[in-house]
Formats: sequence, structure tokens, C-alpha cells
Amino acid sequence: MRNRRDFLKQVAGATAGVAVAGGGLAGAFQAPAARRRAMIAGRRITVIDIHAHHFIPEVADLVRGTKLEAEFKGQAGNKQRYLGPGWFQYMDKEGIDISVLNMNPWWYAADRDLARRICDFQNEKTAEWVKRYPDRFVGMATCALQFPDLAAEQLEFGVRKLGFRGAPIGGSVEGVELSDRRFDPFWAKAQELGVVLFMHPQQAPGTTDNARLEGKGALGNTIGNPLETTVFLSHLIFEGTLDRFPGLKICAAHAGGYLPSYLGRSDVRCGRGKADCTKLTPSEYFRNQLYIDSMIFHEEGLRHLVAEVGVDHIVYGTDFPFDWPVGIDFILNASFLTNAQKEQILGGNLIKLLGVKPVAS
Repeated sequence: MRNRRDFLKQVAGATAGVAVAGGGLAGAFQAPAARRRAMIAGRRITVIDIHAHHFIPEVADLVRGTKLEAEFKGQAGNKQRYLGPGWFQYMDKEGIDISVLNMNPWWYAADRDLARRICDFQNEKTAEWVKRYPDRFVGMATCALQFPDLAAEQLEFGVRKLGFRGAPIGGSVEGVELSDRRFDPFWAKAQELGVVLFMHPQQAPGTTDNARLEGKGALGNTIGNPLETTVFLSHLIFEGTLDRFPGLKICAAHAGGYLPSYLGRSDVRCGRGKADCTKLTPSEYFRNQLYIDSMIFHEEGLRHLVAEVGVDHIVYGTDFPFDWPVGIDFILNASFLTNAQKEQILGGNLIKLLGVKPVAS
């Protein structure tokens, strides 16, 4: 593995000439002419997708022969999930200006050495893409969260040296809740850097891995994924993690799971016993430190979420390259939203959170 100084020199000099091969950097690729440009009241707006998953195919060489080989193959799936021309074609068709590259954390079972090599390599390759297409991609640092000190180091390097704007995280780590105090060094680093963490559920005992969710309906995903997010957020609130780190900014996938839709019960729980109370009511954290994406599917569900968490804490997400019906028209056609609110959700909130420039009019 190259050291970081060598890598920085390589990234700084990254230029054209790399062909598309096995998902590699598309040096010669040019986006198709037909690109949808989102408009509101005749004015161009910026659309940013917080919930986009990419995979680096060459990582297969690092995990070949290890217990993570099957896990990587299952997550990475087909070549559509690799960064390449298909991403630009999708983004242009859907009217997405910028995709935030949040890799699903599949490496939490790796030992320290392998975890370091996996995450460092993924960050190198992601940085190459962001360097080449800075107007289309925002990078997020993959971190070995099973080793919180290492994860903090990787997050800092990714933000300070590679220009990343945060990191993707799972909802738990090998059965351990992220409210456990062992993760405090990572939370402290994220707060110090002032970056956004995008939480996405992974396979976890008791939620996605649950015998009662077997059968039709892909319930481990349909129910289990939002449940994992709900449990994650509830622990951060009730165990005091958000109080210890009031500067944390966390965006939860899939509309925050079930918690934002039933916040009243959590608020009441906090008021029924001193042992459960936090500095704020659970609902107040969604007006402060917690954000959610827009993957709620029904307009009435979106209306309720706006009422519960506020339009300034909802951002646009698609789950690409996984197939969900969450195009920008879901927001543009929402009858209860003002034009200003539509622009906030589709891109305005993320322009502020991520510190990116809006597209030119």
C-alpha cells in the first residue's frame, strides 16, 4: 500500500488517460447531451443526492480469500454499482447535479490491518473520482468504525487531505450500539471537523437479521432497514451521545426510519422517567442535530415529516443504484410545499451542510 504522501502526489496529478475498465476512472467519458436541469418557477435549482452508494471493484483483490470476500460480492453486486458512465447517464436523466458518494459499510468484521487497507484504498479511489469530476461528486470517507481511533484518523485524513465532506456509517458495529462510549473518539472527531455523517442500516442482529422477518416481502429490508435506523437514533438520543457531542450532524437514511413518524411516543417516554430524560426531548434533536433523507414515497408521509422535523432538516436521497421510485418529481409535485421549500429539500439544505457550490444558472 502506498503511503499517504505518495498518494497525495498521485491524486494531485490525476489527469485524463485512464480508460473505463472494471469500474475504473472514466477519463475519456463525456456525459450525454440530454441532461435534465431542474427548474422551479423558471429558475434553475441545484439537486444533490445524499443517498448514493458506490463500490470500488478493485477492493475484491484485497479481500480475496478472507471472510469478507462473500460480503463484498454481495454488497457490490453487478457493475451498475461501480462508478462509471452509467452513473452520469442516470444522474443526467434524473436531473441530479451532484451525487454524494456514501459507500455501504460492509467491512466492520475486518481485523485492524485489513480494515485499514480496505478503507484507505476505497478513499484513494473515491478521491480520484471527485478530483476528476468535482462538479458532479462529493466524497465521503470510509472509516473502520470497529476501531474508533482508526476511524477518527481516517475521517480526519479524508476531510483535511482529500477534501471529503463527511463519512457514511452503519447503525451498529458487529452487534455493538454506537452509543457505546468506546465510539466517543470518533464522535469527537466528527464534531471537531464539523462534517456530516450519513447513517445507513447494515445487517444487524435483532433488526435486519430477525427470524420473524423471514418470508415474502423482503421484510429484512422493507421493515428491518428502517427499524435498524430507528434503534440507532433512539440509542444516540436516550444514551446521551447527542448531548455529549452537541455539534454532531447526522443524516439518517430512509426518512429516519420509524422514529420521526412516531416521535410523540419517544417524547412521552422521556417525560415519564428521570432515567430516560435527555437535555432535549427526542423530537427537538430533529430540529437541531439530526437530518433525514426524503425516501418516504407517499406525499402524505412527506407532509407529516415536514411537520415533525422541519423542512430545513430533510434532504433529497435516492438510494441509487438500488431501484426505488424516488425521482425529483416527488418533491417538485408535492402540493403542500412552497417553491422555496422544494428548493431546500432538493439541494439548498445540502449546499449548506456540505459546503458545496450551487450549479450555475
